[in-house]
Amino acid sequence: MEGVSDWVSYWRDAQRPVEAMRAHFEEHVFHRHSHDAYSFGLTETGAQRFVCRGGSHTSAAGLVMAFNPDDPHDGEAATELGFTYRMVHIGPDVVRDVLADAGTRPADRAALPLFADPVHRDPPLWRALLRLHAALTEDAGPLVRDERLTAAVTAMVHRASTAPPRERTPRPGGPQTAAARRARAVLRERFAEEIPAAELAAAAGCSRYALYRAFQAEYGMSPSDLQRLLRLRDARRRLTAGESGAAAAAAAGFADQSHLHRWFVRTYGITPGEFAHAGRGR
Repeated sequence: MEGVSDWVSYWRDAQRPVEAMRAHFEEHVFHRHSHDAYSFGLTETGAQRFVCRGGSHTSAAGLVMAFNPDDPHDGEAATELGFTYRMVHIGPDVVRDVLADAGTRPADRAALPLFADPVHRDPPLWRALLRLHAALTEDAGPLVRDERLTAAVTAMVHRASTAPPRERTPRPGGPQTAAARRARAVLRERFAEEIPAAELAAAAGCSRYALYRAFQAEYGMSPSDLQRLLRLRDARRRLTAGESGAAAAAAAGFADQSHLHRWFVRTYGITPGEFAHAGRGR
C-alpha cells in the first residue's frame, strides 16, 4: 500500500460473487474504475471524496455509497486523517436470485434495481449492510449469511434504489453512441490484445478523436481505461480459479506480473496476492 497507515482486510465467497472489504486509507488514491457488481460502501470514520456519474461527491461517517454495476468512479481521502470504511460487493446474478426467491417480479430475471444517487443517508440500509458485512467476514454460518444477504438486498430495493426492480434501458443515441458501442464490443472480444487506436477507430467507424469523445460520454472512461479494467476482471477470475499471479497476468494481457500488481492495487486497493488468498472468516 502507499502509506504505512493504510491497511486493508479482504474476504470473498468461493461459491458466488459476493465480496467484502474493510480498510483505512490516508494516502491511497483509487484510479477511475468500475465493478461488475453492486458495490456498497459504509463510511465509518473520516470522509472519502470521489467522482461518479458526472458529479463530485463526499461520503462521511454514517453515509452509504451505492454504485450500480459498471458505474465508473475514483476515490481518495477528503481529510488529512483519511477514512475507514467497509465495502460489500454483490454480483447482479445474486441480486436476481434473491429477488426471485423473495417473489419480487420472479418472472423477469433481467430486472435489476438501480440507484440514481451514489450517496445515501439511510440508517436502516446502513444497518442491513453492516450486519451482512459482519456475517461475511466473521465466519458466520451459511444460514446466517443467506438471511442477511436477503435482508440487505431487500433493503437496497425498497429503501434506496431509484425504483422497484426494472430493466436498465439503453440511452437513445446517434452515430457517436453507436461508434462507442462498436468499439466496446471489440474491446470485450479482444481485451488481451494490443489494439492500435487507429484500428479501433476504424472498427467503430469514426476518427480516433471522435471515438475518444464518444466513449467518454457513453461509458465515463477512455477506451484504454476500459481495456485495462477488462484485463483486471479477467485476472481476478483467473486468480479466483487458482492460477498464479504470473499466469493470470500473461493470460489477461498485462506486460508482466508487476504490471498487474501495480494496477490491481491502484484499482482495488489490495494486491493480487491478498485477493487470491482472501477466504471465509478472514
